[in-house]
Amino acid sequence: MPTQTSGLVLINLGTPDSADVPQVRRYLKEFLSDPFVIDIPGIARWFLLNGMILRTRPAKAAAAYRKVFTSRGSPLLFHTEDLTAGLRLRFENPIELGMRYGNPSIEVATRKILATGVRQVVFVPLYPQYSYAASLSSEQEVKRVQRTLATEGLEFGSEILPDFHLEEGYLRAFEQVTREATRDFHPDHYLFSYHGVPVRQVQRTDLSGGKHCYRETSCCDQPNEANRLCYRAQSIWGAHALARRLGLSAEQYSISFQSRLGRTKWVEPYTDHLLGELPGRGVKRLAVVCPSFVADCLETLEEIAIRGRAQFIAAGGEDLMLVPSLNAHPSWIEAVEKRVRPFLLSR
Repeated sequence: MPTQTSGLVLINLGTPDSADVPQVRRYLKEFLSDPFVIDIPGIARWFLLNGMILRTRPAKAAAAYRKVFTSRGSPLLFHTEDLTAGLRLRFENPIELGMRYGNPSIEVATRKILATGVRQVVFVPLYPQYSYAASLSSEQEVKRVQRTLATEGLEFGSEILPDFHLEEGYLRAFEQVTREATRDFHPDHYLFSYHGVPVRQVQRTDLSGGKHCYRETSCCDQPNEANRLCYRAQSIWGAHALARRLGLSAEQYSISFQSRLGRTKWVEPYTDHLLGELPGRGVKRLAVVCPSFVADCLETLEEIAIRGRAQFIAAGGEDLMLVPSLNAHPSWIEAVEKRVRPFLLSR
């Protein structure tokens, strides 16, 4: 008989199995085939992906991945595995890691949980801000897995925890990591750099039916029902909250968005633009915090710590420090524990 116990599946976005070109191509094909990621009509997406992106991008991306992979493999994977291991020490409930793209998949993680006899699964997307491409896509994948397993007689109850961009534990953990990292660096400015998203995806989360988002420059300034799921608004609110915890004045920090892809308009300002401009404003020692990533990955370690640092110095800056992500920091493990504990059933 199934036990009255909940299982826990941590969800992160994903990573290639290796930095080899074929593995990177396989990962990019799965990732970019998702209609929530490249949200254009299917035929156009197929031609864009197979006729353009997959012809050149895998080799370039593989070269970037080789700069950050270690003897343990992908940083995003092993940091999230370490977080999972830390949580297992605090719970008797079965806990697994599932990636939205790549391995181990959400389906594989769920099957492992169900194999223990559990029939209630709590899914925890590790995305602090809500987004169309990550959050909604992961929610839809959980539902697909649930339908698929039900056809095999593996029915189970599920709960998907929401975004957590202003939760105390998350902010406290980032504050602690940032203070530890910058103690001896003495930055004269902080840049809170978030993963970018296309403007059209932000507009699709406008709960007013399109009457609020990007209708005025102050649309993200204050929380309201219309922008409750707005990625840009949540990023701005989170950056301000973290800056207050760090004791920063408005002049001591900036907010930007990185990792844009293609020619469509993404949320601004762009991180690479600011990295080239800040030295001209007198910024010499820059600390970059990436609050949309809870585990270090290609976007932090290569895009910011390597390319971003080189760009900043070439523009006249003296030094740039990437503040490490939360990874498996004890304060982050504690924050996740406190967050999920109320949702887990025990024997």
